[in-house]
Amino acid sequence: MRPMFEFPVSGVETYWWLPALVAFGISSITSTGGVTGAFIILPFQVSVLGFTGPGASPTNMAYNIFAIPSGVWRFHKERRMLWSLAWATGLGTLPGVAIGAWVRIKYLPDPAAFKLFAGFVLLYLGAKLVFDLYRKRNAKAPAAGKSTMTITSESFNLRTMSFTYGDDTYTVSTIPIVALSFIVGIVGGIYGIGGGAILSPYFVAIYHLPVHSIAGAMLLGTWITSIAGVILFVVISPLITGGAVVQPDWLLGLSFGVGGALGVYTGAYLQRFVSPTVIKIVLVVALLFIAGKYIIGYFAP
Repeated sequence: MRPMFEFPVSGVETYWWLPALVAFGISSITSTGGVTGAFIILPFQVSVLGFTGPGASPTNMAYNIFAIPSGVWRFHKERRMLWSLAWATGLGTLPGVAIGAWVRIKYLPDPAAFKLFAGFVLLYLGAKLVFDLYRKRNAKAPAAGKSTMTITSESFNLRTMSFTYGDDTYTVSTIPIVALSFIVGIVGGIYGIGGGAILSPYFVAIYHLPVHSIAGAMLLGTWITSIAGVILFVVISPLITGGAVVQPDWLLGLSFGVGGALGVYTGAYLQRFVSPTVIKIVLVVALLFIAGKYIIGYFAP
């Protein structure tokens, strides 16, 4: 008899160990860049497990809730947590994710349209990373494995934020980051991700911040917005659907989250030994493969 398990809320039937194993494999790689891997786990839910309803998005956020704390703790322990950037992105994404949740429930319940939208989001992420690789902008990151890969000081106000990473000091404007995070929050609310998958490559490619320095902040920002996103889906959905609640499948989210927690912690530990180029190449391959599958599949099913 096959060891299959049915998750009652989503109706997904699969091997009990498969979600955790998939999440571990994905997150242990993507978390080195401050990304939980939720942007890959969502297509896995839709295409492999057959979970195509609106509940897939909050379930993906539930995965983030369970998976992220272990990695945040690891980054904090190793003095590689950029708190100011986490708060700035959270300030923008929180209101944005409320709008995104509303759009997802009201206008994107159809799986075909949702997959097309997801494909273009992933294509955008892949293009950003390809551009960064082409221009070879690695933001003066210290060599992997060096003890200087720590954040030694930082300041934050509504105008600017600055931090010292290794031997270099970086200063960026706060308001543009909050504004960008608001837009990303909308996209993240629709897609069921916390936003780190979009913001991380942007901060590296546009702001030229070291990928090793922002990873912890991206994870923490994703965790904050994922909590808000799940709450909003549950609260907003009855107002839009006439009483029906778009519930996350907490058990499926937990199953993914157990593997994700181990994977995010592993990725946070291994990150200092992995070069920025390797991190970006892995993400580009995954992003462009899935984006191509979804976009081409929509127009040529």
